[in-house]
Amino acid sequence: MIESVTRSQSKSLYQQLRFALINAKRKTKELSQRKLIEEGWLLLFAGFLLGRAIILESVSPFAVAFFASIWMIRRKLSLKVAFAVLAGSLTLHWEHSLFLLSSIFLFCVLAGIFRKTTNQQKWLPVFVFISCIIPRISGSYLAGQMETYQWVLSIVESSLSVILVLIFMQSVPILSPNAVKKDLKNEEIVCMMILLASVLTGMIGWIVLDASVEQVFSRYVVLLLAYIAGAAIGSTVGVVTGLVLSLADVASLYQMSLLAFAGLLGGLLKDGKKIGVGLGLFVATLLIGIYGEGQGAPFRPVMIETGLAIALFFATPDGWIRKMARYIPGTNEHTEEQQQYLQKVRDVTAQRVETFSDMFQALSKSFSRIDGVTPQTQDGKERDYFLSNVTEKTCQSCFKKESCWVHKFDQTYDYMTEIMDEMEKGTFDNKRKLKRDFENHCVKSGKVYETMKNELSFYEANQRLKKQVKESRKFVAEQLRGVSDVMDNFAKEIMKERQIHEQQEQEIVQAIRNLGFEIEKLDIYSLDPGNIDIEMNLSFYDYHGEGSKVIAPALSDILEETVIVDKEEVSPFPNGYGYFTFKSARQYNIQTGVAHAAKGGGLISGDSYLTMELGSGRYALAISDGMGNGERAYMESMETLRLLRQILQSGIDEKVAIKSINSILSLRTTDEIFSTLDLAVIDLHHAGAKFLKIGSTPSFVRRTSDIIKVEAGNLPIGIIKEFDVDVVSEQLKPDDILIMMSDGIFEGPDHIENVDMWLRRKIKSIETNDPQAIADIILEEVVRTKSGEIDDDMTVLVAKLEEHIPKWASFPLHKAQ
Repeated sequence: MIESVTRSQSKSLYQQLRFALINAKRKTKELSQRKLIEEGWLLLFAGFLLGRAIILESVSPFAVAFFASIWMIRRKLSLKVAFAVLAGSLTLHWEHSLFLLSSIFLFCVLAGIFRKTTNQQKWLPVFVFISCIIPRISGSYLAGQMETYQWVLSIVESSLSVILVLIFMQSVPILSPNAVKKDLKNEEIVCMMILLASVLTGMIGWIVLDASVEQVFSRYVVLLLAYIAGAAIGSTVGVVTGLVLSLADVASLYQMSLLAFAGLLGGLLKDGKKIGVGLGLFVATLLIGIYGEGQGAPFRPVMIETGLAIALFFATPDGWIRKMARYIPGTNEHTEEQQQYLQKVRDVTAQRVETFSDMFQALSKSFSRIDGVTPQTQDGKERDYFLSNVTEKTCQSCFKKESCWVHKFDQTYDYMTEIMDEMEKGTFDNKRKLKRDFENHCVKSGKVYETMKNELSFYEANQRLKKQVKESRKFVAEQLRGVSDVMDNFAKEIMKERQIHEQQEQEIVQAIRNLGFEIEKLDIYSLDPGNIDIEMNLSFYDYHGEGSKVIAPALSDILEETVIVDKEEVSPFPNGYGYFTFKSARQYNIQTGVAHAAKGGGLISGDSYLTMELGSGRYALAISDGMGNGERAYMESMETLRLLRQILQSGIDEKVAIKSINSILSLRTTDEIFSTLDLAVIDLHHAGAKFLKIGSTPSFVRRTSDIIKVEAGNLPIGIIKEFDVDVVSEQLKPDDILIMMSDGIFEGPDHIENVDMWLRRKIKSIETNDPQAIADIILEEVVRTKSGEIDDDMTVLVAKLEEHIPKWASFPLHKAQ
């Protein structure tokens, strides 16, 4: 018992200590962030060191540029930074302090005079240039040192200050508490390194254990960046840092080579973790140190500096390094964070779409569920209500009510039900036996007959109304289900995951590299036949359409299916990376032609036509004929096709689309207006065609010497609110020619008894295969049969199915030796 209590107390004490450590760590982090970033102690320390920074023995362009940047970005800290800069300058000599004081004062005067100037940031470099050159020239003049060299040095110092203020303007915001956490560009990294190297310049003269402090921290920074970003950034940081430090101490010019070489070796050895990067600095120090010793530089302090830098690097927590790496493009941490962000956005979007899909699905089910009872039970209740109304008007005042409905209830109910059924069928007058039996049973049979006939009319009207409501609910449920299916498919498209195709991936990468192209990224989402989906990033020195000319044919050869470039985004710069999306090519193309004429040769035809790609390899052709002729018929047919275009492009099924259009047009107005619709949807992958004919004339398919007639019977759109759509399917073949026409063509030829056979003969006799020529010939032949008169709107729409031949054919990669 005592032992268990002791264990629980120990566990509780451990949890308390752990919580206290976590809390202390969090508070320390918050305190350091508040002191260093929000209160600006980090900037004050940087200002102190920049006040000490001098290059070329007498040039000091850093302090004024830094103060100007702080004045523009964090004006509340500008006074404190000015004092920090002056404090740092006092550690050197009073003349330097006097120069900085006069420069800062002159800058403040200029900024105050032009404080109402718009866009002060544009004038900031001018203020800095004047603030530097006037005090420097004035000091030289008073000291009697106005020589050409001094003039040149003053101009160089002022020009460097202008350049540095532009650099610091990009660096200081990164250290701001309100800085947006964004990805750092390479330019921003270089600007930040220049600021850091300038700060390190202020440490020149500080010696610890025979080692220069600025050299220790410069090598530490190079190690850090090489470990995070690799050889390119590491060597760049080494060159920039070494260059700035060598300007302050020309004797240590070889340090620039050491830092650049260390950044390069460290970046190349970054796969060896911290040990590999540290080894890169150690090797660079040995090689460059020998060179430095030959130039008179001691070898021992150089190795001490390297040792201290490696020790600091090893002591840096990995959590800090990973946090820094998230903001540098190209690092694994940055890539992972971007992928997590994109995945989060994708998941949230897909979840919202799925939520809407579920909502529409629930609405569809609610409309589908009309009542909670079975049809038989519902029919029985309605019969009971009907008989109750009849008996209320006939049997309530009858003296035999109790005898019929109490003692002979079953017999009376059966008679009434049978009479009702016979009246519904219209055969009651022929049922003499039933009449005779009921008249013997009921003393008011005539009144019952009359009342039941009157009530039956209301009953039938109520049944028709309920049937219409039921069909309307069913139609709405189908529409909502169609919307739900579209949104559900969209959510699945968003959530598509990268599938694993290791063998094909290796084969594609090897083939592209053999072609001489550099591939950075390859994502294979699908290799299903007819649904290939591949994305890749490729580098081109000078792009001339190699994506469609070379890469796509190579993929076609590997995957044994025609692949085309679906999307490409090419960098405008040499050796830039381009983004390419490759997908399956459609197997067939559609070539169309149309000929139409308005009644009487007018300008406005009541016929309208539509040809459009629906995406996913589908192609739609449609003709709509408005009632009558003229502008009103034109507006009606155009409205039908406009609705058809919008609904089909959303991905809803063709049958649901046509029912939706019919519902909209029939409910939109009380006028008796309607239009026909002849729709053909062709799948360009397998050439399957669906024909939906709503009040339209037949279509014809010419296949070599055969003529295939396609027809279906449906009422025009807008006449009734509910109707079933008959879909006719037909498998087309290459070189098939589809001919669709309005009734002005099909019913137009005069003095011809069998128009069907006449059209078949005319279509078969046309020698050309050009769709436009065929449409023109058919229209001309119909007009000729009318002696040149056009007594109705006429439209002919012709489509030819052709096999797709890619612009660039594939060639065998693996067979060529």
